[in-house]
Amino acid sequence: MVVTRTLLNDLLNESDCSHAKSKKSSCDKPKPGNTSGGCAYEGAQISLFPYADTAHIVHGPHTCLGASWETRASLTSYEGENNTPLGYCTNITTQDIIFGGDKKLNEAIEYIIAQKNPKAVFVYETCVTAMIGDNIDYVCKEAWKKFGIPIVPIHAAGFIGGKNLGSRLAAESILSYLIGTKEPQSIHPFGVNLIGDYNVTGDMWQYRSILEKIGIKVISTLSGDGRVDDIRQAHTAKLNVLICAKSLVTLCRKMREKYGIAYVSVSFYGKRDTSNAIRAIVNALGDAQLCERAEVIIAAEEAKLEEKLLPYKKLLKGKKAILNTGGNKSWSIASALQDIGLNVVATSINKSTEEDIEMAKKYVDILFQNPTADQPKLIDEHGIDILLAGGRSLYTAIKKKIAFVDVNQEKKVSYGAYEGLPNLAQDVCDALANPVFKLVGKRAPWES
Repeated sequence: MVVTRTLLNDLLNESDCSHAKSKKSSCDKPKPGNTSGGCAYEGAQISLFPYADTAHIVHGPHTCLGASWETRASLTSYEGENNTPLGYCTNITTQDIIFGGDKKLNEAIEYIIAQKNPKAVFVYETCVTAMIGDNIDYVCKEAWKKFGIPIVPIHAAGFIGGKNLGSRLAAESILSYLIGTKEPQSIHPFGVNLIGDYNVTGDMWQYRSILEKIGIKVISTLSGDGRVDDIRQAHTAKLNVLICAKSLVTLCRKMREKYGIAYVSVSFYGKRDTSNAIRAIVNALGDAQLCERAEVIIAAEEAKLEEKLLPYKKLLKGKKAILNTGGNKSWSIASALQDIGLNVVATSINKSTEEDIEMAKKYVDILFQNPTADQPKLIDEHGIDILLAGGRSLYTAIKKKIAFVDVNQEKKVSYGAYEGLPNLAQDVCDALANPVFKLVGKRAPWES
C-alpha cells in the first residue's frame, strides 16, 4: 500500500463523514510539523497495538517508540505471550540514514519471528524512514513469503498529519493486507465486527458478552482484544459496529462497498446509549426473534442496573458537573453521567466532529470550545461540584477546589455498558467525598 495524494484526499474527504454535508473542507487537514495531540504514527500504533498476538516493529529512532508505546491500558484475553507491553524498534541511527535501514529492518523481522513466534508482524514507518526512502513494502513482502505469516507495512509517518489520520491509515493497511485473506469453516447468520473499541480497561468485555447472550457472534475486532486470524475473516460478517471512533468510518464505508457489509455507529457509555446501541445492532441485522431476545435482556439488565445505581443517585442528587474530553466522549460520557444522576452543565467540543457536536447538543445545553479560558469561568458561574476530564485538567480542579475524575484512557476501571456504569458512579462519589480537593489548593499554615 503506497500513501499517495489520491489516498490522502480520499481519507480526508470521507463521503460518510459529517463534514461532507457541511461547508467544512476536510476531516483532519494535515499540519506538517505540528504533532500537538499526537502524530499520524502514534495514531496508527494506538489503533493496532491491542493485537497481542502480533509483534509490532517501529522502523525508526527509538525515541518514536519510547514516547508513545502502550499509552492505553488495552486489556487482552490472549493466552499466549502478549507482545504489546514491549514495543520493538529498529533504532535507526545516523549511519542508517546515510546507507539505508532496509537491511536492519529485515534482520529485526527475522529476529522477532525466531524469538517471539508471533501470528503476524506489523511494521510502522516513521518520519525518518519515510524521508530516506526505505522500501518497507518490499522487505515486508519478501519476509511474508519467507516465513508464511502476515508481515504488514503501516505507512503513517508522523509528518503526514495527526492521530486521526494515522488511525485511518492503519485501517487502510488492515483492509489492504489482512481482511478477506482467510475463509472460516462456517458463516454465522448474525456475525458482527466491532470497530474502534480498543478495550481500554476492559470496556469491550462489558457489552460483548451481552451481544453473545442475545445470539450475536463477534467475528473480529479492530482492535481491542483482537486476533490477527479473526480480522482476516472480517469480510464474512453481516454488520460492522462502529463504536465511538469516527476516524474509522472510511474503513466501514469501504467494507460496505467491497463486501456489502452495512454498518451502524453506536456508543456503549451509559444505560440509555447501551440499550439504544443493542437495539440499533439487532434492528440492522433484521431478525424478529433476535430483536425479541434483545428486548428481554435489555429489560433485565436495566432493572438490575437501576437497583445498583439507587444509592449513588441519592448521593449525587443536585450535584453539578462539567465535562472536558475529546471527540465522541463530549456526548457519550455526558449521557453516562446523567444516567447516574449528575447534572452535566457543560461539555467541551474542542476535538469533536460536527456530528459529535450535534449529538452533544441533545444532551448538554452549554458547549464550549476553549477549555483553558472557558472551563474556570463556567465552574465559577454555575457552582460546579466536579470536573471530569483528562489528566491535564486536574490542575484546574485543584485551583478551583472542586472534585476531579479522569475519564480518558488513563482511567483505572471500565465505565462501559451496564456493568461499567456503577464503577463510574463509585469514582464520582469517591471524588466528591475526598477532602483533598478542597485542601490541596490552600496555602500551608506557615505561609502568609
